[in-house]
Amino acid sequence: MSLAPVPLDGPVPSPPGPWREATLAFAANRGALVALIVFLLMAIAALLAPWVAPHDPLHQYRMQMLLPPVWLDGGQWQFPLGTDEVGRDLLSRLLHGGRVSLGIGLASVLMSVIPGVLLGLLAAFHPRFLSPAVMRVMDVMLALPGLLLAICVITVLGPGLLNTVIAIAIGSLPEYVRLTRAAALAELGKDYVTASRLAGASTLRLMLSAVLPNCLAPLIVQASLGFSSAILEAAGLGFLGLGVQAPTPEWGTMLSSARDYIVRAPWVVTLPGLAILASVLSVNLIGDGLRDALDPRLKRVG
Repeated sequence: MSLAPVPLDGPVPSPPGPWREATLAFAANRGALVALIVFLLMAIAALLAPWVAPHDPLHQYRMQMLLPPVWLDGGQWQFPLGTDEVGRDLLSRLLHGGRVSLGIGLASVLMSVIPGVLLGLLAAFHPRFLSPAVMRVMDVMLALPGLLLAICVITVLGPGLLNTVIAIAIGSLPEYVRLTRAAALAELGKDYVTASRLAGASTLRLMLSAVLPNCLAPLIVQASLGFSSAILEAAGLGFLGLGVQAPTPEWGTMLSSARDYIVRAPWVVTLPGLAILASVLSVNLIGDGLRDALDPRLKRVG
């Protein structure tokens, strides 16, 4: 006795595309989702700092220096997180410092991703001429740790906000060049690239329209992890006095100016350190979630 096929009530739904599938996989990762929410809250607070900060971050209240947070004895609700060594409101400086620190991370990632992707694509499409020259320069740059290379660049250019962004971007450039070149070389031997060439597609069109979209997944993951590294390097340069200069609020600079008060007023050091920790940890968890969602080989089971 044969079974008759059961008629379907409607059209068969098409399977989700790769990007929708990655979005669903990322949403299923609770740690990454919580980290994304925390990071978005920090980013929104930093963007709205001029409107939500209770005080001017540069204004000094000389009669309220080193006030503790409100949950400690002597704290005042006028300064919820206390004041620093010269009487500036810590909450206002943390909010405005987030604008600077997160802005440095975003700007340095963009300044390293764009030229890094272009150089990587050029090296992959011209293996005889451009690839050896580009990759040897990247190898020389990789011989120095990123922070040490940034310090060398800052020494030449001088300290400051823009020079900090440039220094961090230069230190991160080799990672994107090598990653883009490797991903593009893996795509060049596939059938769709050969078909595009036979159809008369130019080299520029092959780079940007055919190969680059298929290289985005590892680049997105690397950019997210590079963002956290940029925040740490900016804080490190600021702590050493080579990054953003006082009195501009920046988390690393705040740590540097408060290190002499770590025993007398530990909140002056603890709060900027916690801001750096929360931002870097959340971005790293987001990067891990993106890696698991975009690479099927790395997805967690169960």
